[in-house]
Amino acid sequence: MSRGFVKEDDLELAGTNLPERPVSEHPNYVTPQGLNQLEQFVEKLANEHRALSPKSEDPTVGQKLASIERDLRYYEARLEKAILVEPASEKPTSAVFGTAVTVEDENGDQHRFNIVGEDEADASINKVSYVSPLAKALIGHKVSENVLWKRPAGDLTLEIIDITY
Repeated sequence: MSRGFVKEDDLELAGTNLPERPVSEHPNYVTPQGLNQLEQFVEKLANEHRALSPKSEDPTVGQKLASIERDLRYYEARLEKAILVEPASEKPTSAVFGTAVTVEDENGDQHRFNIVGEDEADASINKVSYVSPLAKALIGHKVSENVLWKRPAGDLTLEIIDITY
């Protein structure tokens, strides 16, 4: 498209009309760490928002503000709907929300997974969402039980070795 057909206002507003972040239909259960993480996200975004001047002539500032405002709306809504699940004082007898579950796979390798809320989930540090296929396979099972983890790469049998908070 020729520049002759683009209004200057369109360039200034480009990227400021972002779609909202999708919100899960599941209850927003959070661990104490997950609640803290949500609060920190809101505080960080609010600070970033205050640091940017909405009167700036730079169009990238408007884009950045729009992105921060969208994320702030998302995290504030998640925080408002957060349902804190405190760990029980006694050792858990089965895998539930908030537990750390140690499993052994078919090759004899051990893995430890923490079952957490959706916003706290991070596969790189073995924190899995309670609505994930892995967590669904583990929840409700006890030490020494075998569970079948249905994965796109193929089903995997896991033996539960330990469950802690």
